[in-house]
Amino acid sequence: MRICIHRGATEIGGTCIEVISQDKRIVLDIGSPLEGDPFEVPLYPIAGFHQPDASLLGVVISHPHQDHYGLAARLPKETPFLLGEAAENILAAAAEISPAGIRLEHTQHLVDRKPIQLGPFTLTPFLMDHSGYDSYALLVQADGKSIFYTGDLRAHGRKAKLFERLLKRPPENVDILLMEGTTVGRNHADAPYPTEDELETQFLNIFKATPGMPLVWCAGQNIDRIVTIYRACKKAGRQLIVDLYVAEILRATGNTNIPQAHWPGVRVYMPYRQRVQVVRAKNFHISAQYKDARIYPENLRSEAARSVMLFRPGMMRDLEEAECLDDAKLVYSLWPGYLERDDQQPLKAWLKQQQIPLTHCHTSGHASVTDLKRLRNAMSNATVVPIHSQQAEAYAEFFGNVVQRKDGELWEVC
Repeated sequence: MRICIHRGATEIGGTCIEVISQDKRIVLDIGSPLEGDPFEVPLYPIAGFHQPDASLLGVVISHPHQDHYGLAARLPKETPFLLGEAAENILAAAAEISPAGIRLEHTQHLVDRKPIQLGPFTLTPFLMDHSGYDSYALLVQADGKSIFYTGDLRAHGRKAKLFERLLKRPPENVDILLMEGTTVGRNHADAPYPTEDELETQFLNIFKATPGMPLVWCAGQNIDRIVTIYRACKKAGRQLIVDLYVAEILRATGNTNIPQAHWPGVRVYMPYRQRVQVVRAKNFHISAQYKDARIYPENLRSEAARSVMLFRPGMMRDLEEAECLDDAKLVYSLWPGYLERDDQQPLKAWLKQQQIPLTHCHTSGHASVTDLKRLRNAMSNATVVPIHSQQAEAYAEFFGNVVQRKDGELWEVC
């Protein structure tokens, strides 16, 4: 069995790993890089990426984040994909509302710890805790060798028990541990991250202390965070306003235990851009299913003091015109580094102009170094290969028996 990390050996995002056995191949993720236009990224020299090839048995999408699936639309339509059922539904729902989504034609679903046979490969998915819904790690076995690909994971979310279960019952005789290290090298990355329950308390205190409408900017696919916000809203006696995109993502999970638009205390708002998109695409059937939950621009001002709204910068003009920003507050619930980018300066200027204070309430979607050490110790005989990290050279300090590989390097599992 041979491996080539085409992208992701020394960066966060754009992950793409080819595994080869007996002239057959599978690919682990096909992500777009975090920076730049994904359509300007050359497709990797993998058989089956530029035209159909029978040697490509499958492309795994570990979870529905663009840095793991973002180039999938550029592959031949005949390409076989493997991903979770909910992940596929989320991507399809997103495709109707946002350019971020994708519809796949040939799919096979990953099911927790249920092995899949693809030619010489045995693939065993492990459902994991991550800020992306329906996320899987993957055990790949062929030619008497085993590699464990972590995908993205953490141990402090609402599904933390899945991480603990993996530590308690890890796969045996793993030769290579392809381990994400997003937090390696970050300040205090070895300290425990706040749990979603702890964030819930923080959100509750913020909501109670805000006279106007709290605007919460979080990822629309971070289901754990939306659950946290909804629970805090209920305790604070406020309704939660989501946009059409988030309402569709929640519906697409198929999980009736997470907030849905028809639940008490949930309303759906359609910003101008989404209304235009619905009209252009003639997707009236999508907006129609939320008619009973809709809240309209003319109602936002009167309901601001009893509401919390999920926010994104594209809503700035909508909310300004609705005159619903008196005593508002922006709660930023994403990685702080994004705020320092040039494209976020207009948001900062708008907040200053509107006199809206900004506060942070967030926890990482990725495992702390301490939890990564625990994972590494559960597979103590494996050689660790860094992926999905900007600090691959620091792995040796924390994990032991580390071999750093380069993008594009083809190597054999020994």
